[in-house]
Amino acid sequence: MNIPFSPPDIGEEEIEAVTRCLKSGWITTGPLTKRFEREIAEYCGTKRAACLSSATACMELCLRMLGVGPGDEVITCAYTYTASASVIHHVGAKIVLVDTAKNSFFMDYEKLEAAITERTKVIIPVDLAGIMCDYDKIFEIVEQKKKLFKPNSKIQKAFNRIIVVSDSAHAFGSEKNGKRCGSLADFTCFSFHAVKNLTTAEGGAVTWREIDNYDSNIIYTAFMNLSLHGQTKDALTKNLCGSWEYDIVSPDYKCNMTDIMAAMGLTQLKRYDSILQRRRYLFNKYSKALKMPGIQILPHLTKGNKSNCHLFMVRLTDKDITFRNSLMEKMANAGISCNVHFKPLPMMTAYKNLGFDIKDYPNSFNMYKNEITLPLNTCISDIEVDYVIDNFISFLREK
Repeated sequence: MNIPFSPPDIGEEEIEAVTRCLKSGWITTGPLTKRFEREIAEYCGTKRAACLSSATACMELCLRMLGVGPGDEVITCAYTYTASASVIHHVGAKIVLVDTAKNSFFMDYEKLEAAITERTKVIIPVDLAGIMCDYDKIFEIVEQKKKLFKPNSKIQKAFNRIIVVSDSAHAFGSEKNGKRCGSLADFTCFSFHAVKNLTTAEGGAVTWREIDNYDSNIIYTAFMNLSLHGQTKDALTKNLCGSWEYDIVSPDYKCNMTDIMAAMGLTQLKRYDSILQRRRYLFNKYSKALKMPGIQILPHLTKGNKSNCHLFMVRLTDKDITFRNSLMEKMANAGISCNVHFKPLPMMTAYKNLGFDIKDYPNSFNMYKNEITLPLNTCISDIEVDYVIDNFISFLREK
């Protein structure tokens, strides 16, 4: 067999929707993108959403919209993909990395609290594999540290505390204590990349909670301006008869979503409940078969947590990097593509060059050294899952 790790689940409905968009004469940001924004907001339980070109763009524009820059500090987890931290560097702020808790893929909240200073403006927690962070605990810490906060922009003054911008690239559709991802953090950033549960090929969206005494329309307008060169009118508005004139209010960026992408996303959103149902079924199938000594499964469906089951991550608790890498090679030779989530940022050249050292993040390293992610996607068949399981167990037992 040849089993890819995470192929995009694209059917005739998506192809027809994209074809209709192509034939419509409007393919860039337009009515479909605006509709997709409305439907994402409704799905997440927020009043507004903004669609952009990636989750990375969503996080960076959040920081820029909030006025974060040189002299500020932003905290995120050492155990994540580079996007969570690179956006901090992009805006000129200081990256502060926090280790995971012992035997956990999530940041140590005690270390998070200790890392907060009067320069801290934002925390970027990471929802991993579809499992949401403990936002109650994070906001409790934020409230405890409120006296340290020194706002330097109008919107920061409206918050009057550290702002929580979640990297929820993995977590669209997940729930915690009955609340859907997108409605818990101050700002929530989703990815619709090709490997995600819901895809627009590339793309992302940001949702936000309402802020007391601050107009949500101002936030939406800021995202639109930041994503369209600081231009006061999008292409659709400019295209109306007599509406050519516009202004550039700031020399900004180009990271808007297109209607082609939105056409795909709208179609995927219609069938997203069935996508989640299939993923949760597959997670349970894997979990039941691999419930054995030496394998630690990251739990997704627990009391209070209803993950979207984006990744099936396991730890080989009595194994090391050499064994894990050898196992992955054997799986590849059997036609099974696996992955590792994640190689901690302090192990990467870019972050070493910024002064980070993995020795300062021992818990992250211990999680990484024996983690392996098995293929879980809605294109995989039950027979193929059985093949993955049989080979995984067989190779694991080899001396």
